Amino acid sequence: METIRIFDLSQKTEALGILSKRSSGDLGAIDQTVKGILADIRNKGDEALFMYSQTFDCFLTDKTTIEVKAAEIKAAYKMVDKKLVAVVKEAADNIRKFHEKQLRKTWVSTQNGKTLGQLFNPIQRCGVYVPGGKAAYPSSVLMNIIPAKVAGVPEIIMATPPNNKGEVAPLILIAADIAGVSRIFKMGGAQAIGAMAYGTQTVPAVYKITGPGNAYVASAKKQVFGTVGVDMIAGPSEVMVLDDGSADLRYIAADVLSQAEHDEMAACIAVVPDQIRAEALKTEIMTQLRTLPKKDIASQSLKNYGMIIVASRLADQIAFANEAAPEHLELCIKNPEGVLNQIKNAGAVFLGAYSPEPLGDYFAGPNHVLPTNGTARFSSPLSVDDFIKKTSVIGYDQKALKGCYKDIIAFAEYEGLDAHAKSLAVRFEEEK
Repeated sequence: METIRIFDLSQKTEALGILSKRSSGDLGAIDQTVKGILADIRNKGDEALFMYSQTFDCFLTDKTTIEVKAAEIKAAYKMVDKKLVAVVKEAADNIRKFHEKQLRKTWVSTQNGKTLGQLFNPIQRCGVYVPGGKAAYPSSVLMNIIPAKVAGVPEIIMATPPNNKGEVAPLILIAADIAGVSRIFKMGGAQAIGAMAYGTQTVPAVYKITGPGNAYVASAKKQVFGTVGVDMIAGPSEVMVLDDGSADLRYIAADVLSQAEHDEMAACIAVVPDQIRAEALKTEIMTQLRTLPKKDIASQSLKNYGMIIVASRLADQIAFANEAAPEHLELCIKNPEGVLNQIKNAGAVFLGAYSPEPLGDYFAGPNHVLPTNGTARFSSPLSVDDFIKKTSVIGYDQKALKGCYKDIIAFAEYEGLDAHAKSLAVRFEEEK
């Protein structure tokens, strides 16, 4: 069974180099395959969509079967334990309440003849992609649809691949219904992204697409950007745990493994104060690993991108975290609130030993769609803002414009834009 490596802080360049290899920016041959799929969808619409659905989803579909019907959603509720449905509803309520705090209102202000403001309008139609391959993730349904719903998006289209019988996982349908989806289509992969981006005879074109997916979905989102908006090109998941020696090593090991079981590309990093604790943590991780149902996946993840970093000073641990900019950052230290203002780069921060990363994945309320691969240095979690457009409002009366038009003319003339200058000057020619 593979093991996790231990690095000294002096080896941080090597450690960060290992993490950087996970970037999904260069998808190589996948990009070419996806390019062809998208071209077919754009040119042939439903014909290409149905063909690729049969090829990749192994589901023979047509315009009468590709969309989930109300009866299927109703039936889904009968297939899932009522207690689990109640948990989904409670999680949805937490997520909704958190995102409602992100809402901003249109403002317009007039003073001294100058009117300035900003309009906030929801995007009119959004698409959400939900994976359905190795596993079903109803949590992703909630995290993508609820912010759009809170933002006021009037039409939310969801795409998710079915099994070869044309069935969608019942809890996926239930989560979408609870979240407030408008329509659900049984389609996956790059062809689903293309259908939502370009529209087909059956699937309406959307204006923005969000949601995670495999490398083909990531490539498709990258290639349709510009035709539609996208949330982010997310890479494999990652967690970093900072430990000052006060936390139970069992907790840290469990949190490392909770990320490792995602897939072989997941990065799991713990930063500990000394070599003795590093060795003890390594032993605990290997002990817990042996009991995991997904130990083969987790083991490969630990071999590829698992690491324990030894850094004796908490300040150095925080500096390393800021440089790595992890998707999930756990502060398993005595006083996490005391150093929170020192954290500059992270997708989400978890405070203390009783705030494990899965709390954020499923239940607490903040969005679990987070920047990965160090992109937390310049980007943010999915939010209500991702589903809202901002429009500037500008209005000057004659007196207000007269006070500054010559300055604007000077600016325009410097840039060689004479017609720009003329559009100001013409308004005051009679005064001359």
